[in-house]
Amino acid sequence: MKRLMLGNEAVARGAYEAGVRVASSYPGTPSTEITESIAEYDEIYAEWAPNEKVSLEVVCGSAIAGARSICAMKHVGLNVAADPLFTASYTGVNGGLVIVVADDPGMHSSQNEQDSRNYARAAKLPMFEPSDSQESKDFVKEAFAVSEEFDTPVLVRLSTRISHSRGIVELKDREEVDLKDYKKDFEKYVMMPAMGRKRHLVLEKRMGSLKDFADKTTLNRIEWGNKRIGVISSGIAYQYAREAFSDASYLKLGMVYPLPDKLISEFADKVDKLYVVEELEPFFEKHIKTMGIKVIGKEKLPITGELSAEIIKDKMLNENSNTNKPFKNELPLRPPVMCPGCPHRGTYYVLGKLGLTVTGDIGCYTLGALPPAQSMDTCICMGASIGMAHGMEKARGKDFARKTVAVLGDSTFMHSGVTGLIDIVYNQGNSTVIILDNSITGMTGHQDNPLTGYTIKGEVTKQVDLVKLAEAVGIERVRIADPFNLKEFEVVVQEEVQAAEPSVVIAQRPCALLKEVNYEGVLEINTDKCVDCKLCMSLGCPAIVDKGDHMEVNEALCVACMLCTEVCPANAFEKAGDSNE
Repeated sequence: MKRLMLGNEAVARGAYEAGVRVASSYPGTPSTEITESIAEYDEIYAEWAPNEKVSLEVVCGSAIAGARSICAMKHVGLNVAADPLFTASYTGVNGGLVIVVADDPGMHSSQNEQDSRNYARAAKLPMFEPSDSQESKDFVKEAFAVSEEFDTPVLVRLSTRISHSRGIVELKDREEVDLKDYKKDFEKYVMMPAMGRKRHLVLEKRMGSLKDFADKTTLNRIEWGNKRIGVISSGIAYQYAREAFSDASYLKLGMVYPLPDKLISEFADKVDKLYVVEELEPFFEKHIKTMGIKVIGKEKLPITGELSAEIIKDKMLNENSNTNKPFKNELPLRPPVMCPGCPHRGTYYVLGKLGLTVTGDIGCYTLGALPPAQSMDTCICMGASIGMAHGMEKARGKDFARKTVAVLGDSTFMHSGVTGLIDIVYNQGNSTVIILDNSITGMTGHQDNPLTGYTIKGEVTKQVDLVKLAEAVGIERVRIADPFNLKEFEVVVQEEVQAAEPSVVIAQRPCALLKEVNYEGVLEINTDKCVDCKLCMSLGCPAIVDKGDHMEVNEALCVACMLCTEVCPANAFEKAGDSNE
């Protein structure tokens, strides 16, 4: 049977067919659908972990216990999971362990543009990279076989285009893989220095075996064509290269670390001119040049952003494509905005009005940095907002702290904000933290988290109480406020930033896109009442439109959240139809 599948769905299918028993992840675009799809298979235990480090630790445990296990994360999530990653390379596995990492060239939904192949080299782990949905499934299955054969975790690298493109996938039955026997072996699994030194030697020996495997595996293959031009590539870049170079010869690398030196040399010897086509870092190129082989690569291609067939043709073959010509009429800019009814809009309106310094975080609410709100000063990584606010206070004093707040979402707080809050209490800080509790993990598509009371499979579970948690770590001032009650919310924020001790404000209102949120009707502007002050535009609601000579509500976007009625001094916003009654 064949099915059209996203690359992420195909990864999940590969895990299912490979007999995986345990999956643990934290959602992060472009990897989120992998674990969501895995959760649809009843044969696999699946969970959302609080963060990527925990998810990797969970599957390390289940793999050592003898079960084939998988976790998935985006590239910056691998940074969070780096601590267990490097040591898991030393311990090895028992049941197979596969770690899927989805890179984001072009930064469609990420704060940086890193190349996870460098993690494979640094942690000394094998890495595979598929170039379509079928390979996404097949490579995951092969990764489990390699993991168990070589006693190692295996990394599988995707990119946004592979994760979110669809392709035909041939489905097969699930292979029921028995649990491997668990044997107590502290010299293998307890990484104290004495054992770690021995395991490092095992690791180096394993890498030698994996290099031999790289030259033999069918994951790496030569596709002979015209030998005047040879191209070495992998993943989505291989697809672009095929389109750009047409009848050239190709060395397609499915195993991108360790690299197949013998195969590379054989290929290079038989072509007249050799190109390396890869997105982001010159990972292949640098290695091949150290082998004494001349290649053309990043001196022609950009080191940033995504590639395309047009870019390759233009930069490497000097073939200008019509698609690269600018439009005669420039398209209007369409910056991302918070959705109509977004609960964060009220928070940022108040923070902007108060002129506070706002250390921010990763999530939908990062959009608060953009006009018209412009109410976020910093954003670095998950959970960083709290530590940064504390650092600003220690650098500039308590008076500065009284003009500063840290802002982060409920899921982000559970991911890595709790420890920052503990740091403030322990080190006698005075910062105010605003937790934007919208009842869901919003930006990645409404995944449950420890605060929602449901698991990834929809099962009812214990629900973390934010108030009790804050109090448990030593916060004595905890306030809950509705960010759509602007007057009350402003008073709460003013009181807390002026307090002589650290505090937490929980801005509590659910995401407007949740199915249980029932805003009804649409609003319209009574032109007889409107004084054209344009204060409503300061909300940044996409449903409110300035037509130049009058203000208007776009009925297709309005959800009647009523926030605009809180700022309009003329009471001009009314439910559609009310003014005619």
